[in-house]
Amino acid sequence: QLQASGGGLVQAGGSLRLSCEFSGRAFSIVAMAWYRQAPGKQRELVASITPSGSTIYSATGRFNISRDNAKNTVYLQMNSLKSEDTAVYYCNLVTRTLPWGQGTLVTVSS
Repeated sequence: QLQASGGGLVQAGGSLRLSCEFSGRAFSIVAMAWYRQAPGKQRELVASITPSGSTIYSATGRFNISRDNAKNTVYLQMNSLKSEDTAVYYCNLVTRTLPWGQGTLVTVSS
């Protein structure tokens, strides 16, 4: 039900925009979030957004979460990337109740 995309290899200081498509009819009424899991670390919350598009939380001012309810898609704009941002990025509800998808790998080279 969740398909993340947009990851890749980027140099430090670069930008990426991740997308996550939600397959279902309830997208516009649920709060969504981006999470990431770096090698050897636990999955952590990166950013979250209300159903209407207001940011609830962002771990850093370098990342901006947004959504398009008409497209059932949530985005994560990542700027000024650092090597420590290297991780697999996932989207899910803020309640984390949907099955985790495969995520999308972001690799930042220094």
